[in-house]
Amino acid sequence: MTPQQYVQSRTASSGSSFYYAFLFLPVEQRAAITAFYAFCREVDDVVDEMKDPGVAAAKLAWWRQEVQSAFAGQAASHPALQALVPLAPRFGLRADQLLSVIDGCQVDLDQSRFLDYPNLQRYCHLVAGVVGEVSASIFGNTHPDTLAYAHRLGLALQLTNIIRDVGDDARRGRIYLPMSELKQFDVKANELLARTAPWGYSDRFTALMAFQAERAHRTYDEAMALLPEVDRHAQKPGLMMANIYRALLREIESDGFQVLHQRTSLTPLRKLWIAARTHWRGR
Repeated sequence: MTPQQYVQSRTASSGSSFYYAFLFLPVEQRAAITAFYAFCREVDDVVDEMKDPGVAAAKLAWWRQEVQSAFAGQAASHPALQALVPLAPRFGLRADQLLSVIDGCQVDLDQSRFLDYPNLQRYCHLVAGVVGEVSASIFGNTHPDTLAYAHRLGLALQLTNIIRDVGDDARRGRIYLPMSELKQFDVKANELLARTAPWGYSDRFTALMAFQAERAHRTYDEAMALLPEVDRHAQKPGLMMANIYRALLREIESDGFQVLHQRTSLTPLRKLWIAARTHWRGR
């Protein structure tokens, strides 16, 4: 299997909404974003599949060395970087951007709670904001505000992920909802970790989640307001992702935030339809 086949397989098998946006890109851009996404999945899985924190930390350290060596001109040993690094100069991708993604995974390894929203935002900058900026560079940008849009959109997507994954994260003993906001709505951490009635679902929990959803929607709106018209056509893949994720967020809302015991998702056909509609309409 070639590195290009590996990253394509890794991306397609992930089931991610991002895959459907990538389908509409020209060949070289699709190759770059697919390789970058595969890299992100690899390092993210180090934490998601963690059984031994020491082993996970060692793996992240290996990835840091692998990125630094590959961008310094040495042959990469992992197929994700073998596919990505040759394309990096064409799209202005830098080692420090990939290292930031690894740093975000290190945060996942080191802590399972976030004190307040600014603390959560710093984490989201690493695992989502930087990813948004890299993606925007690959899609094509000519205006400095486009990177600000992409960073804000990355935050909105990550906030949606956090809402969707409350139950999955609790199963791993993790809570991404800020502790200060749990206190604000009188929701106890042990109620989230229990994930079942009577502890999990309550009017207090619904109010907490509605607060999270409203902030996510506001962040999407802020991102769209930052996108310069001159780059709107090039950034259509990001708009596809925004529309798919916002449809997911609305689905979670309409279902009454039943996220503790299930993981809400859109069907592949619906994701493809939203991506295609965005491609046709340009927004």
